[in-house]
Amino acid sequence: MLKIEEIEATIESLSEDEYTRLREWFYEMDWRKWDRQIEVDSASGKLDFLLREAIDEKANGNFKEL
Repeated sequence: MLKIEEIEATIESLSEDEYTRLREWFYEMDWRKWDRQIEVDSASGKLDFLLREAIDEKANGNFKEL
């Protein structure tokens, strides 16, 4: 069996509680990766265009205060 097939077989054998914990772990891991990527992109300037867009929208009167 390939490694991924072994993992799939193991997941299929989990109890409902274990499966729920695994799903929650994946969910949290995805968010941690997303947060790290946002930090890297922000530090490198990749997200500066968002700030420029917001400034332009405010200057054009399209920006609404929350």
